[in-house]
Amino acid sequence: MKLVADSGSTKTAWAVAENPMHVIKTDGINPIFMDSDTIENTLRTQLVPNLSQTITEVYFYGAGCANQEKNDVVKQALQAVFGDIKIEIASDLLGAARGLCKHQDGIACILGTGSNSCLYKNGNISWNVPALGFILGDEGSGAVLGKLLMGNLFKNQLPDEVKTDFEQTYGLGMMDVIEKVYRQPLPNRFLASFGPFIAKHMAVPEVYNMVYGALESFIERNVKQYPYQELPVNFTGSIAFYFSDILHNLASKHHFCIGRIDKDPLQGLVDFHLKDS
Repeated sequence: MKLVADSGSTKTAWAVAENPMHVIKTDGINPIFMDSDTIENTLRTQLVPNLSQTITEVYFYGAGCANQEKNDVVKQALQAVFGDIKIEIASDLLGAARGLCKHQDGIACILGTGSNSCLYKNGNISWNVPALGFILGDEGSGAVLGKLLMGNLFKNQLPDEVKTDFEQTYGLGMMDVIEKVYRQPLPNRFLASFGPFIAKHMAVPEVYNMVYGALESFIERNVKQYPYQELPVNFTGSIAFYFSDILHNLASKHHFCIGRIDKDPLQGLVDFHLKDS
């Protein structure tokens, strides 16, 4: 039985490749921040107890799986748990592209905790504008939206009712946020966690304009470097899904065609690998 994983910094979704697919959620797995032992512990405590099938192949698409060294960190953990079976490790970007486009050419974009994009041709990535992470890039991502929200809140760029609701909802002051962003691990995950709060206040013009500007920056700095008017532009990730109305507005403004907007690529990935059976 094939096991397909779509892993980000926040969570990992595992699907046994069957119809209907059986999905198991675990913590995010990212070899940039985690070693093999930590990943193995996550697998043994959160994944294995929920598996009833015998796994013969694993296809793992993950954030941070961008080179052989990092891929081997994940592969070592998977081999420790599942033994000597077929295991393939690839980037979350290739996973997104295969899940969205399957066997058709297109432009694939991730808008979740982080953001990324690629030109997808003949089943593989042919060109990728570098994401650069939430400090240097990741335009339109949850982490960048969280960063913008924090800056606007504490620099008094948002209405008082938004700031009051933030304080009542999270109980966080400026120094708490600075501690979590600058001194604690996984600041991108912390910043991205404010996505629901942003969505809640989209009727506030300042919040709407913040999100619109961030997503337009993603289009300008990433999508427009591809043949975006010749191929469908596809999106996956929570930010893309919940702010899809803005993406459709931007498609009209910048004259490109949206193919799919999926909350996650997992069903598409399962379909992709079942077709390859």
